Amino acid sequence: MITITDKAKDKIEHLMQDSEMGSDYFLRVSVKGGGCSGLSYNLDFDNEEQKGDQFFEDKGIKIALDMKSFLYLAGTELDFTDGLNGKGFNFVNPNASRTCGCGESFSV
Repeated sequence: MITITDKAKDKIEHLMQDSEMGSDYFLRVSVKGGGCSGLSYNLDFDNEEQKGDQFFEDKGIKIALDMKSFLYLAGTELDFTDGLNGKGFNFVNPNASRTCGCGESFSV
């Protein structure tokens, strides 16, 4: 399961409202090969289920993961920061053995 912080929830809701997405849209979180540490996080909005999707809901946000990504992201927390030293979504992944300096890629 992936959990989200209150700040991440607020930002996701804001982005969905700005893009005028309906209630049929959800947050798709996935892992792709690439990045300086080997694997990269990917966030997108979607309204179509894919075969093998795993769905979770936290703080009213519906989250979809494909099965491969679920194995890498189980127990991960999605956060959002908007401070001077960085702005954007951050993944706190207990499965990552190494992350890159920017926090956008990891290895297990």
